[in-house]
Amino acid sequence: AILGSTGSIGTQTLEVVDAYPNEFKVVALSAGENISLLDRQIRKYHPAIVSVKSKKEEKILSDLLADMVGGGDDLPQIYYGMDGLIKVSEYEESDLLVTAIVGMIGIRPTIAAIAKGKDIALANKETLVTAGHLIMPMIKEKGVHIYSVDSEHSAISQCLKGEEPDQVEKILLTASGGPFLGKTKEELACVKAADALKHPTWAMGKKITIDCATLINKGLEIIEASFLFNVPEDRIKVVVQPQSLIHSMVQFRDGSIMAQLGRPDVRIPIQYALFGNRHRFLDQRRIDFEDLGSLRFSTPDTGTIRGITLAREAIREGGLMPTILNAANERAVDLFLEGRISFLEIYDLIDSCMQSIPNTASPNVEQILQGEAAVYEMIDSKISRRDA
Repeated sequence: AILGSTGSIGTQTLEVVDAYPNEFKVVALSAGENISLLDRQIRKYHPAIVSVKSKKEEKILSDLLADMVGGGDDLPQIYYGMDGLIKVSEYEESDLLVTAIVGMIGIRPTIAAIAKGKDIALANKETLVTAGHLIMPMIKEKGVHIYSVDSEHSAISQCLKGEEPDQVEKILLTASGGPFLGKTKEELACVKAADALKHPTWAMGKKITIDCATLINKGLEIIEASFLFNVPEDRIKVVVQPQSLIHSMVQFRDGSIMAQLGRPDVRIPIQYALFGNRHRFLDQRRIDFEDLGSLRFSTPDTGTIRGITLAREAIREGGLMPTILNAANERAVDLFLEGRISFLEIYDLIDSCMQSIPNTASPNVEQILQGEAAVYEMIDSKISRRDA
């Protein structure tokens, strides 16, 4: 089952499925507003149930599928909204849920899937960032697996395979540095959304591409890695590797370092997750070290591009603070893409919310979602007053 089947991760997941048609069967799909693509996916994969954003999209999809009535193909059951996402997540015929939707909307469906004993292929990092203290104990209690679709966390999993967790000294989380590597604060004051969307090595959706430009994405990955691998934040170091060939490394107590290398192709971690953290053949260009010549490294400028700094503050404070960080970033990125705020104002809005909204220790799901709402209300009120 796939949440977000029409997005970047969802469509590439289906590419992997296409490469191994005898290994996988797609039984449930969810999408937002890209109904024309979902229509084509339904006709190709014949899922039993699908979910869309709202009643409006349900009507559009039903009309598109009308020609299939009486044609010998079974029509899927169509649901919408949060109820639909949960039905897709819990669908009894699936054993693996790919969470490829963006944002905190993924929390409840992921929890529902785990409660039903489903393994999770996690691309929705917001779930662990905001609710990792709830998710990880559930994973253990239900005896299910969580496989990361992020290239960095997949790389760490590969480096740790067969190793003893207590021998890990440090996780070296790599970053490309994004499109603004080496830029000054003065230069960043003038950049536009179109500039931030020009990632030098990865092809991704708009939101995550902006997050890479701000390094918020890397900050969220620190929080996610801390939960996934049970490693304190201060033992996770970010290293800039602009070629995006080393996807992360693990340093052990004897000083040795394991690194995972590969082309910047998200199908690699997707396929690794779908096969339960096992390697299979993937048709893509290989790294040629003779042509490559050298690998480059540097230290991120966390004073200018503040995403990592803000994320470390959030995880150190704990409780609701990672939710405040994440929600403020989601809303700020939307505003930046709309052209209503500048690039550097993304950091200012996040910082303001983290300073102003009260923290809550060990929040439950309702408190997490209430925190998200409070952040959105604060930011929208602030921007409305400014625009007025």
